[in-house]
Amino acid sequence: MPAKFQIPIWKTAPCFQLLLPLVGGIILQWYVQPQLKLIIANLACFTTSYWLFSKLPAAVKFKLHFINGIFLQLIIISIAMLITWQKDTRHHNNWYGQYYTMGDYIMVTISEPLIEKAKSYKADAFIEQLFRNDSSIQGQGKLLMYFSKDSIPNSLQYGDQILIHKNLQEIKNSGNPGAFNYQRYAAFQQTFHNVYLKPTDWVKLPGKNNNQFKQFIYTARAYILSILQKNVSSNKDELGIAEALLIGYTNDLDKDLVQAYSNTGVVHIIAISGMHLGLIYVMLVWLFKRIPGINQSKILQVLLILSCLWLFSLLTGASASVCRAAVMFTFITVGKNIGRQSSIYNSLAASALVMLCYNPYYLWDVGFQLSYLAVVGIVAFQKPIYNWFFIKNKYLDQVWKLAAISLAAQTLTFPICIYYFHQFPNLFLLTNIIAVPLSSVILYATIALIALSPVPYLGLYLGKLVNGLVWLMNQIILQINNFPYTVWDKIPATIVTTWLLYFVVIGASCWLLQKNKNWFKFSIFSFLAFVAAHAYNNWQIKNQQQLIVYNVPQHRAIDFVKGNKYQFIGDSILLQDGVLQNFHLKPGRIALQLNNRIDSLSTMIGKTNFYQFGNKKMLLIDRAIYFEIPLHKIDVDYIVISKSPRLYIPQLAQIFNCRQYVFDASNSLWKIDKWQKDCEQLHLQHYSIPKQGAFIAAID
Repeated sequence: MPAKFQIPIWKTAPCFQLLLPLVGGIILQWYVQPQLKLIIANLACFTTSYWLFSKLPAAVKFKLHFINGIFLQLIIISIAMLITWQKDTRHHNNWYGQYYTMGDYIMVTISEPLIEKAKSYKADAFIEQLFRNDSSIQGQGKLLMYFSKDSIPNSLQYGDQILIHKNLQEIKNSGNPGAFNYQRYAAFQQTFHNVYLKPTDWVKLPGKNNNQFKQFIYTARAYILSILQKNVSSNKDELGIAEALLIGYTNDLDKDLVQAYSNTGVVHIIAISGMHLGLIYVMLVWLFKRIPGINQSKILQVLLILSCLWLFSLLTGASASVCRAAVMFTFITVGKNIGRQSSIYNSLAASALVMLCYNPYYLWDVGFQLSYLAVVGIVAFQKPIYNWFFIKNKYLDQVWKLAAISLAAQTLTFPICIYYFHQFPNLFLLTNIIAVPLSSVILYATIALIALSPVPYLGLYLGKLVNGLVWLMNQIILQINNFPYTVWDKIPATIVTTWLLYFVVIGASCWLLQKNKNWFKFSIFSFLAFVAAHAYNNWQIKNQQQLIVYNVPQHRAIDFVKGNKYQFIGDSILLQDGVLQNFHLKPGRIALQLNNRIDSLSTMIGKTNFYQFGNKKMLLIDRAIYFEIPLHKIDVDYIVISKSPRLYIPQLAQIFNCRQYVFDASNSLWKIDKWQKDCEQLHLQHYSIPKQGAFIAAID
C-alpha cells in the first residue's frame, strides 16, 4: 500500500512564505536602522536582478530556480524595511522633533477623550504648529499630555485645540532591572515626548479640529458607557467587568480583581480579543440569516457583517488582537461567499501580512503575538487533543471540547506568557471551562441591554441580569483565586530560555503528531539546552553581588544584592505588596531571582548611614549634615543623596574623596540640577537617577 502523501503546511499556505521575509525585513530595519538611500538601492538592485533572471533561457531558469526565490525573498525584505522606515514619523520632514527648541509655544489638538488617573488627567494630542518669537513652524506629531487635577481640564473634549508653553520631556525608561521598556512601546505608537501641564501652562483656543467619524466612535462609546452605568450596579467590580467585556473600557476595573483574573488564567475575558469578535461574528451570521429581506441577499449579509465587525473593532480601540480577528473574519466571510475555502494557515498568514504592512510595529505587540499563537495552537492541536478521549454523553463531550480548546491555546502561548508576565495559572483549565461560557452569555446579554435599553422596564431587567451574571463570574474567579497553588509566579525567563522552551514544545508536539523520531531527538536536545541555559543563569545568580538604587519617583529604594538574597533600604510603603512595588521593584527582583529578603547581609556592614558592601563604601545622605573638615579626606565609593536634603556639593567635596555622587528619584529635580552643575564645575562624577535611570553597580 503506497504511503499517504501529505502536503507541507508551507505549500498550502503561500502567504506564509511571504510572511517570513516580511518579518525579517521589519526586524532588520528596527535593529540595524539603515539609511533610506541604502534601502532603495538594495530594492532596485534585487528587483533588477529578478527581472534579468526572468529573461534567461527556460532551461537555465529551471536549473537555477532557487536563485529566483532568493531574489524574491530579498525584494520582500527590502520592501518591509522601506515600510518600517516610512512608518517611523521621525523620518518625516514635518516631524516636530526636527524643529522644536526649549521655550517654543506649541498648538496641539486633543486626539481622544481625557482619561482620569489617580493624580492627573491623561490625553493624547497631535501637534499642529510651533511658535517661536513672531514666526510659526508647521511641525506635526503625537504628544502625550498629563494635566494636573487643579487644571480643571474636564471641560476639554476630543478635537479641542490648546496652546501650551511648557518644555517637552523625552519619554525615557525607568532603567530599573527587568522593567517594561516603555520608551520602545511609546516609540511604536509614534510618541516620543510627554508633558505635565499645570493651570498656567496652557490655554484653550477657540478653534476645534475633529474628524466626524472619530467623533461618532467616541460619542457611541460614551453612549454605551452611560447605559451600562445607568443599568448595571454602581459596584465597580460588576460595572468595570461589564464595561471591559463589552468595549474594552478598563478605567473602572479594580486592580485586585484584574490580578485575580490573571492568576486564574482568564484575563483574556476582560481584554477584548479575537474570542469576543468570534462570538459577535456567530451572532451576526445567525441574525442576518433570519431577518426578512437581508436573508435573501448574500452580498448585503457580507456588507452588514463586515461593517458591524469593524465598527465593533473601532469601538473597542482597535487593538492588535481584535484587528487580527477582524481581518481574518473578513477573509473568511468574503471567501465563503465567493466559493473559495482557503487553508486556515493561509488565512492567518494573509491577515498577518496585511496588519504588518499597515503597521510593522504590531510585531512587538504582546496582544498580536498571543492572538496568533493562540489561534495557531487551537488549529494545530485542538483536534488531536480532543481525540484523546471518546465521551458518549453529549454535555460532557461539549465540556471536553472546550477543555481541548483551552489546552491547545495554552500549548503555544504559555512560554511567551512566562516571558512577559513571569507566572503560570495552574488552574486555567478549570476557570476557562466555567468562565468562557459564562462570559459569552454575559456578552450577549450586554449587547441585548444596549440594543433594548430604550424599551421601558426591559433595560432595567436586562441590567439586573447582566449585574447578576457578572457578580457570579467574579465570585467564582475570586474563590478559585483563593485556592492554594492557584498560580505559579515569579518564574524567571530570558529570550534564550523562551526560544528553547518553544523548541521543546514544537519538537514534542510534532513527534506526537507525526511519530517522527527526528522530532523527538530535536525536542530532547532542546530540553537539554534549556536545562543548561537555566543552570548557567542560576550560576550567575548565585555569584551576583551588586548595589541597585531604583528609579521610583518621590521614593527612596535601594537593594544590596548577594546571590538570591537582598537587603532593602528605603521607604516602608515599598515593602507593601502594592502598585509601587509591583511596578517598580518586583520585575527586577524576579529577573534577578531575589526571593529572600533579609535584614542584614553577611558581607555588609552598616552604621549611621555608612555602609560597606564587599569592597565598596557607601554613604547615604537624606538630611542636612554638618562635618568638621578633617585633616585627610574620607574615602567613599558612592554618596547616595535622597529626600532633598539641604547640602552643598563643594562642602561635601572638602570632606569626602568620593568616586561618584548618586542623586535618587526622591529628590526635587531643581535640586538635582543644581547639584549636577556643582559636580561639573568641580569635575566630580555624578549620576541622576530621574534622568539616567536606575543606578546599578557590580560589587566585588
